[in-house]
Amino acid sequence: MDTATHIVMGVALGGIATLDPVVQSDPVLFHAVLVGTVAGSHAPDFDTILKMKSNAVYIRNHRGATHSIPAILMWGILIAGIIHAFVPQVNLFHLWAWTFLAVIIHVLVDIFNAYGTQAYRPFTDRWVAHGFINTFDPYIFLLHIAGIIAWILGADPGYTWLIIYTVILLYYIKRYLDKREIVRKINDYFPDTEKIATSPTIKQNKWRVAITAKDKFYVGTVENGHIQIVDEFKKIPLPKTKIMELAQKDANIAAFLSFSPIYRWEINDFDDFTEVRFIDLRYRSKGHYPFVAVVHIDDNMHIMSSYTGWIYSEQKLQNKLLFT
Repeated sequence: MDTATHIVMGVALGGIATLDPVVQSDPVLFHAVLVGTVAGSHAPDFDTILKMKSNAVYIRNHRGATHSIPAILMWGILIAGIIHAFVPQVNLFHLWAWTFLAVIIHVLVDIFNAYGTQAYRPFTDRWVAHGFINTFDPYIFLLHIAGIIAWILGADPGYTWLIIYTVILLYYIKRYLDKREIVRKINDYFPDTEKIATSPTIKQNKWRVAITAKDKFYVGTVENGHIQIVDEFKKIPLPKTKIMELAQKDANIAAFLSFSPIYRWEINDFDDFTEVRFIDLRYRSKGHYPFVAVVHIDDNMHIMSSYTGWIYSEQKLQNKLLFT
């Protein structure tokens, strides 16, 4: 989920914590728990600081180690320990338990969008991305805002948030069933389907899909249950050439390939260099594929420049390559 939603989820969990008799009877503990749930709801995304180093480092690591099983355990202990150092009189176990739950919920909700996480590390580096909740879902966010307003106006926080989270749970079930129906229809329409990446949009009745079949990639939308294919590409394995082998050694290309499960590639020859481009097919928007990785290699087999990330115009991409 996005940062704002994670933070309001932390506030919500602090409200639910008032149902805990120990928290309810100790105002100092309640405030400590509220700080812990808000911090715990955001903590796994502290790896966004890696963007300051490079896009390649960020893409390879975001929602990786910080969302892993060891990290989930570590975040709860670390945050609760820091807070407890400032208010040592509060019950450490209850402070840790609610903070730990906030971290778990952060990682749990992240696996349901198209970006996903490596939540099962260290057992596997596989990306888990179920793709049926938008990274920013306005319905979920607005329900949280409504809950916060109700709390400010005097509603009981514990029961208010329990009601809201019951509604959100039903909403998750509904979106899961929506996705399952889309997958069923695609499998019926393309019997040789091998993989389907779904990505919900802000509109409830519209989804983006990227389909890997035996010999082709299909990109399309599903709106009101109707599948519309807007692009199709022949599925061609990566060539075993020196140019491609060198391209895959570049940090930006390697980061892209470690993250993207459905992509196509291009090799374009220019006067002074060769361009190798990888294009993720999952995020098509307004006729454009914004998530790419590009490397320029000169005639002497030296990497001149490279870039990976989300880019929305060819001119901006070329400017990025020019100054890297």
